[in-house]
Amino acid sequence: MLSDTERRELEDAVKHYPDKRGATIDALLTIQRRRGWISDDTLLEIAQFLEITVEDVDSVATFYNLIFRKPVGRHVAFVCDSISCWIKGCEQVQEQINTLYNADLGQTSPDGRLTVLPIACLGQCERAPALMIDQDVYGDVTPEKIEQIVEKYK
Repeated sequence: MLSDTERRELEDAVKHYPDKRGATIDALLTIQRRRGWISDDTLLEIAQFLEITVEDVDSVATFYNLIFRKPVGRHVAFVCDSISCWIKGCEQVQEQINTLYNADLGQTSPDGRLTVLPIACLGQCERAPALMIDQDVYGDVTPEKIEQIVEKYK
C-alpha cells in the first residue's frame, strides 16, 4: 500500500501532466527511490493510483533499464558495453568487479552492497570505458581504478 509520503509525491508528479498516465515513469522512479525496486504488488499500487492497467505500468517498467523489477544491492553499478567501451576494455573492468566483489553481470555481491548490470550507453564514448554507480558516472575506467571507485560506496 502506498504510504502517505509516496502518495503525496505521486500526486505532485501527476500535476505536471495533462493525463495521469504521463506520470508513469515518474511514479516508478519515485517509488523505486523509496523501496529500492518495483515488485508486482508495487506495479498494482502504481496502476491503481494512475488509473491504468498493471500491464501498462509493467510495459514501461520493463522497457527502461533504470527501473529494477528485482531486488538490487545498496548500490547499482552499470558497466557500459557500447562498442566504444568494448573496444577500450569494458570486459576487463567487469571482470575486475567480479573478482573484487564476487558479482558478475546481473548479480549482487554476497554482502548486498553492489549489483552489477550492463548498460548499452552512458554517453561517455570519448572517456571509454565508462561505469555508473548509482547516479555517478566515471570515465576512463581501468581495472586498476575499480577498487578505489567502488570503495566510495559502502
